[in-house]
Amino acid sequence: MKKILLSAIAFIMALPSVAQYGYPFNSAYTEEHNIYYGLRLGLALATVNSDDDVLDGGSVRSGLNLGAIIGFQLSPAAPVYLETGLFYTEKGGNGKVDGAKFTYDLNYLELPILAKYKYDVDGNFSIQPFAGGYIACGVGGKVKDYGLTPDDRAVYSSFSSGFFKRFDGGLRIGCGAEYQMIYAEMAYDFGLANICHSDFDTSHTGCFYLNFGVNF
Repeated sequence: MKKILLSAIAFIMALPSVAQYGYPFNSAYTEEHNIYYGLRLGLALATVNSDDDVLDGGSVRSGLNLGAIIGFQLSPAAPVYLETGLFYTEKGGNGKVDGAKFTYDLNYLELPILAKYKYDVDGNFSIQPFAGGYIACGVGGKVKDYGLTPDDRAVYSSFSSGFFKRFDGGLRIGCGAEYQMIYAEMAYDFGLANICHSDFDTSHTGCFYLNFGVNF
């Protein structure tokens, strides 16, 4: 998991160099084809909705949301863009079994695919509502069973058999705002895939995002 996360971070950190020196992110190409790219860093507030009382509800679980995006205009006739990218996102939840607390981390690499409309308020500021979907692959996380006594405590891999499935996917809606190069957005994911194995009932993720970043 650490190798995957470090590779994702290295890819994100390398984007400015690629943009300055390499095709297709050089400025001439970007202006001609109306392509943009950017970096994002923010907060993920996740919940799990489930038919199983053990997993359903619980407190919101906060985590990191880190990624890089690229977008391009679909048609010169309208300010509609297709945006995608790669994100590392921390989700999860908590609950109780027979009075004993447990928590679970669900860390994913996510690929969003969004349609975005850019409404220019003036030459420097724009509002950008968007909608689309995402697919995700679990890359790490732990289930921690605190037990009723210290001797009962145990730790398991979140994506082992009997716990959570590795793949997730769903819908995403949100709205961003951009001032010159500075960007901020709020979004919400509606998980559609059942993230649990047969030991639990059907369960879905939900996640609210608050991201900040820059566009180039």
